[in-house]
Amino acid sequence: MEDITRGGQFLVKETKCENVFTPEDFSEEQLMMRDSVKEFVDKEVWANKTRFEQKDYALTEECMRKAGELGFLGVAVPEAYGGLGMGFVSTMLTCDYISGATGSFSTAFGAHTGIGTMPITLYGSEEQKQKYVPKLASGEWFGAYCLTEPGAGSDANSGKTKAELSADGKSYKINGQKMWISNAGFCNVMIVFARIEDDKNITGFIVEYDPANPNGITLGEEEHKLGIRSSSTRQVFFNDTVVPVENMLAGRGEGFKIAMNALNVGRIKLAAACLDAQRRTITEATKYATERVQFKTPIANFGAIQAKLANMATSAYVGESACYRAGKDIETRIELREAEGNSHQEAELKGVEEFAIECSILKVAVSEDIQNCSDEGIQIFGGMGFSEETPMESAWRDARIARIYEGTNEINRMLSVGMLVKKAMKGHVDLLGPAMKVAEELMGIPDFEIPDYTELFAEEKELIGKLKKAFLMVAGAAVQKFGPDLEAHQQLLMAASDMLIEIYMAESGILRTEKLAKAKGAENVKEQIAMAQLYLYQAVDVVTQKGKEGIVSFAEGDEQRMMLMGLRRFTKYTNMPNVVKLRETIAAKLIAENTYCF
Repeated sequence: MEDITRGGQFLVKETKCENVFTPEDFSEEQLMMRDSVKEFVDKEVWANKTRFEQKDYALTEECMRKAGELGFLGVAVPEAYGGLGMGFVSTMLTCDYISGATGSFSTAFGAHTGIGTMPITLYGSEEQKQKYVPKLASGEWFGAYCLTEPGAGSDANSGKTKAELSADGKSYKINGQKMWISNAGFCNVMIVFARIEDDKNITGFIVEYDPANPNGITLGEEEHKLGIRSSSTRQVFFNDTVVPVENMLAGRGEGFKIAMNALNVGRIKLAAACLDAQRRTITEATKYATERVQFKTPIANFGAIQAKLANMATSAYVGESACYRAGKDIETRIELREAEGNSHQEAELKGVEEFAIECSILKVAVSEDIQNCSDEGIQIFGGMGFSEETPMESAWRDARIARIYEGTNEINRMLSVGMLVKKAMKGHVDLLGPAMKVAEELMGIPDFEIPDYTELFAEEKELIGKLKKAFLMVAGAAVQKFGPDLEAHQQLLMAASDMLIEIYMAESGILRTEKLAKAKGAENVKEQIAMAQLYLYQAVDVVTQKGKEGIVSFAEGDEQRMMLMGLRRFTKYTNMPNVVKLRETIAAKLIAENTYCF
């Protein structure tokens, strides 16, 4: 069990392909779940896509009820509270395939199963769980999460909503205003965060809502949004709303901790929720490209279109590889903690918290991939892509919110590096040792001997190792220079984060494909090999650019020259891949299958 990787250790520890979980490893049960979710989405959601774009809130609620009846809302809920009690990977798989048809339903599902239900499952008392979770798992009741306020967005702990204890000590009165509350229009239970007296941290409460007996709760009108148009999003106002003391969630002042841990889980689930949207967008774009004739030939025959399709497929494939790699790492950590005697609640909280860095990486990477994918989808459709008659413009609008919620991508970029540095300070990840070795290597004479690269991915894996050195060189020098003040240098953190993100994503694509090639033979997965190589090629460019940006921001003179020389050494190919050929290989497979087929 010692070989189990900890969060952030991917940077300093070589991962073998045999030790990563990939979508090719799904169990029979997981494949059945995936297929039943896809069947539901195709029938109930994709078939009604136009209605979702017309702000049909009733349809969203109706589909949520049907999802509840089929058990999809209770996948992550323990069996003791009416759920299916499936593992973390299965909950991600459900989230992935249920979310691809429209962002409206995806948001309703994510808000209910994640931040609407999970805080009670993970932090609630036994009485609270018995009372609320079975109704939420079945879809009899729906949940909402009231954290954001007009003055408190990314700074979640600065909320002004107040909770005042009654004279008899039996209840709290809540007063305040929340905004951007998903599912507000049809929820029965709200997780509400408020401050008691002048406490440093906010406190969480479970608040029931019945329109017939509103208890001081009023809802604003539905917000008119760029995308996710049929997801209910309203302001919620509390005016002397009475909440029994037994409805406090966890302890006084523990609301901020609940909010932050809910966001960790939400981030990796959000990444998963962007995957099937990419698959569907790629499929629609491929079909259109094979049907659309210009200059007497389908536009799929043009290299410019093939490059777009290949890049879209590559991002989707690598994003999927990284999501399920991290998801299984979390599941393994949860199982390990349960075996050590932790409760399910404690094990899940600590398991996800362990991989908070990876959760932030995935949230940023995959939310940006779906935006790029849908943008290129519009471009392939040309003028038709700009029309509401095709699915591309709604996919683009729906994708835009993913870079904002669950913590903006800017916040998550800075968090990923900040959390890594904190882990190093605590001794959970040894960054200092490897960073010092890199510094010593820079002072030495480079090895000019050309290694043996006959084995599949031999050069690619060595190159990923060098990209890790490039990150350690930049981040190590930055920590030495700025110490605890590093967090004030946001542009430097953003550059370092982009290096970190590309390393994790590229490595995930290589490891998945190496495992696949060993199982099926390299000649049978040449398109997947091409995608892994193409992604790495693009990742090297990002690491080069962002590394340079980081170095010149804080280093001068000889130090700067030495580090820039090191960066060139760490980003240098021996055998540069023919990226045009790689893209042609990937596109040919997509066009032949006329669907996303990886």
